[in-house]
Amino acid sequence: MATVNFTTQEFTTRSDQAFDLADKGEKVIIRRGRRRAYRLIPFTEESSGITPELQAKIDQAREEYRRGETLHFESKEEIDRYFDSL
Repeated sequence: MATVNFTTQEFTTRSDQAFDLADKGEKVIIRRGRRRAYRLIPFTEESSGITPELQAKIDQAREEYRRGETLHFESKEEIDRYFDSL
């Protein structure tokens, strides 16, 4: 795997090439000034950090919210009253 460096100006004018290289697995670095650098990588569901187990929990929480089975507070005072009641 090669590393290809682009300045932000080069990336702006040659972004198609940068994306093609990233798609092929090349390491594409975009430099912004002398101190900042970013790596261009293709996004995949696997790279999002959301595991199937976490997605299932998210889906379950959304369904509970939709059914009105979650707590809802309008203010900090309501939250405080709730915790005080426990």
